[in-house]
Order: sequence, then structure tokens, then C-alpha cells
Amino acid sequence: MFGYVRACRPELKIKEYETYKAVYCSLCKNLGKSYGILSRFTLSYDFTFLALLNMSLQNGCDGFHQKRCAFNPLKKCNYCKNDDAIDMPAAAAMIMLYYKILDNIADERGFKRLGYWCLKPIFSSAHKKAAKKYPQIEDAVSEYISAQNALEAVNCDSIDKAADPTAKVMEQILALCSEDETQKRVLNRLGYCLGRYIYLLDAAVDLDQDKKSGSYNVLKNTDDKDIATHIKQQLYFCVNEASKAFELLDIKKYKNILGNIIYLGLEETFIKELNKE
Repeated sequence: MFGYVRACRPELKIKEYETYKAVYCSLCKNLGKSYGILSRFTLSYDFTFLALLNMSLQNGCDGFHQKRCAFNPLKKCNYCKNDDAIDMPAAAAMIMLYYKILDNIADERGFKRLGYWCLKPIFSSAHKKAAKKYPQIEDAVSEYISAQNALEAVNCDSIDKAADPTAKVMEQILALCSEDETQKRVLNRLGYCLGRYIYLLDAAVDLDQDKKSGSYNVLKNTDDKDIATHIKQQLYFCVNEASKAFELLDIKKYKNILGNIIYLGLEETFIKELNKE
């Protein structure tokens, strides 16, 4: 994933920001413990959101304690004691990374492609471990990559069709956060909207680079004058629909942090990213 689902930090209270950081650090620690030190580089705010959401729908107090940071032993960080809630997001991060490497091997040329070939065996065993633990995530991501590749092979120019595989994989991953069927349906909708948001924003951010490299981008044939307006409308629609779904969830904790991400963070992020371009 791409780090586009993140909090609006200035609007978080200090205690909320500390909790947000603690979940981020807990995910980093879990990745290192479960899949090796290099897996820590897969960490992104998208998976931090997934971990927070997974924790927020469970009863009980997670509890936090301080330990030294693996990358900076002089610094102490807060970590969540409830590792069980972090396991699924960590596995999802690992599986997504492995398929991203395979995708880059297919897309890149020259030294970049060689670099990804070198990374593949390093993360292969970690991927197998994560896939064995969460076969449903493995199946969902595998189907997503196959569907995306098929659309790219025919140079699909429909934004709706191109964004659909990413939306559907997020739909399935978020649904794992609850066993309740009603909540699962809401999580499906939230995941679909966030997946579509991620795909569209990433396409907009990568457009210039993809034009130069000749890589597939569904926005390539869109009139340059219309792209910013059109994409903003699409992204606002995703944010609004995600907000509606979020309001239907039975959030037991961390509601203010999650609300900050949904109501403020998504909009702030896409405005910043689009302004860069």
C-alpha cells in the first residue's frame, strides 16, 4: 500500500498522537519479530490504520508499555501489549509487499528490474509464512494482482474498471476486522471506498512519471486540463462514502483517531499530494 490513509496530525490531541505512534511502532515491531528485520521497511500509515481499525472493534483494553526502539536503542517507544490485533495487518503488509515486488519485476526494465529480482528471494519465505497464517488475504491479493494485470494488458481506459481490483482487495481485507456479519458489510463498503481512493490518488501522483516511462496509467488519455478537477471530484466522493460507512461501525475505542483519519486525514493527504504534482 502507499501511505495515503493517514492522520491529520495537527488536529490530534497529544494523547491521541502518542497512541497513533504507538500502534505504528507496534506494527513495526511485529513485522520485525514475525518476518525479519527487512520487513520493517514495508511499514506504512495504511497498515497503521488497518491495525487501529482491527483493535477498535475488539473489546478490552490493549495496554501499552515502553521499550527501546530496534533502530534507535537510545530512544524508548510505546508499544501495544495486544500483539494478536497487530498480526493480521502485519501479514497483509507482507503479502502485499511480495506481490508488489512481482509486479515491479514484470513492469520495470534494466537495473531496477534486477534489483527487484534480488529482493524476491529475500521476502519469499516471509510471504509464505504470512500466506499460511492468513490464506484469505493471500487469495484476495493474488486475485487482485491477476485482475489488475488483465486490465493493464488491454490498456483499460475506464477509471471505474481500473480502480475496481484495488477497491475489492481492500474490501476483503477490512472485512477480517470483525466476525459480526452486519459489521462485515459495513467494513466491505469502507474498504471498497478506501481502495478506490488509494488507486485514484496513486494514479494521479504517478501520471507524469508513467507518461515518461510508458507504463500503464488509466489517466493517460484524460485531458490534462480536466484531470485535477475530475480526480478531486472522484476522491471527494470516496471520502464522503467512506465517512458514511465509518459512522455505521460499532467502534469501541480509538474513535477520535480513526475519525481524524477518515474526516480530515484523507482530504488533507490528497490535497497535499495533488498540489505537489
